[in-house]
Amino acid sequence: MQPSLSMSSPPAEAPLDRQPAGSDERPALRVGIASVASAVPRRTVSSKSIAEHLGVSEEWIVARTGIHERHVATAGTRLADLASQAGRQALARAGVRPSAVDLVLVATSSSDEVVPNTAPLVAGQLGADGAATIDIGAACTGWVSALALAAGQLEAGRIRTAVVIGAEIMSRLLDPDDRRTAPLFGDGAGAVVLQATEGPTAIGQMVFGSDAAGADAIVIRHDEHRVRMDGISTFKHAVRRLSEATLDALAANDQRVTDIELFVYHQANARILAAVGERLNLPHDRVLDVVSRYGNTSAASIPIALSDAERAGRLSAGSVVLVAAFGAGFTWGAGVLQWNGSV
Repeated sequence: MQPSLSMSSPPAEAPLDRQPAGSDERPALRVGIASVASAVPRRTVSSKSIAEHLGVSEEWIVARTGIHERHVATAGTRLADLASQAGRQALARAGVRPSAVDLVLVATSSSDEVVPNTAPLVAGQLGADGAATIDIGAACTGWVSALALAAGQLEAGRIRTAVVIGAEIMSRLLDPDDRRTAPLFGDGAGAVVLQATEGPTAIGQMVFGSDAAGADAIVIRHDEHRVRMDGISTFKHAVRRLSEATLDALAANDQRVTDIELFVYHQANARILAAVGERLNLPHDRVLDVVSRYGNTSAASIPIALSDAERAGRLSAGSVVLVAAFGAGFTWGAGVLQWNGSV
């Protein structure tokens, strides 16, 4: 039997614990994962071709990143189109009409324009007219942050259906001559549909943190529009914070390492995934690693990884999954999910 996840109840002394006279008490709502889907550009770029441009060997890139290829958008591809493709597939898999969507959240650091934001454009393309729309900016942690925000709205009973998307076209933010970043990133989008349910909750407690002392380690400046990264500092902090967040999320959900069937970390590079697994003594086969085929897709990496895992048969109804991300800022977050998405 899978361990059950539950959200904590408010303390007895919490304000507003009594309904106004004449009002109907509403049952506490829970959050169900109705579906997951992903969309990536058809074009792939091998590490061999990037290595030739940089004047290094393919083995040099693979040894440092674990990445063999990544999907790269063609010139003129719009992020909103990629995000909408993932969202449309997720809605279809969930059997949810676009008109039923109350909230569209898009986590991204690579929007098509400064304004308008991506989320209202995506809602329009989905046909979710009138839905609330918000872009979430937390770098690679963005999708985990968006998941928590959507879950809170559902649990409060303010909405019934949300689409949570992570989408990036990082290739247009890369300096092709920068060995530190050019081999790392890829493009893509992933989406989940969340719905209010009175059944078992799919989203457990989530934990977050930030440390502005590391703000200069990963930067994209307005005057340059290029990713600049201190790889050594980022690696050390990522391993530390992902490890801490994993333990914090397990404790917050009264779970143990052995209860988790799949650890789905932000797919930054294979060395970070391996280092976290070794630090926490995680079973190797339970740490999902798809970075070799997608590269680092920033805010899109976890939903893309979840979609890939489901297609591969590694997720089924009742599976207990831990997700965790680390990104620029520094920011990080983690949570435990009980999978009840589409099959």
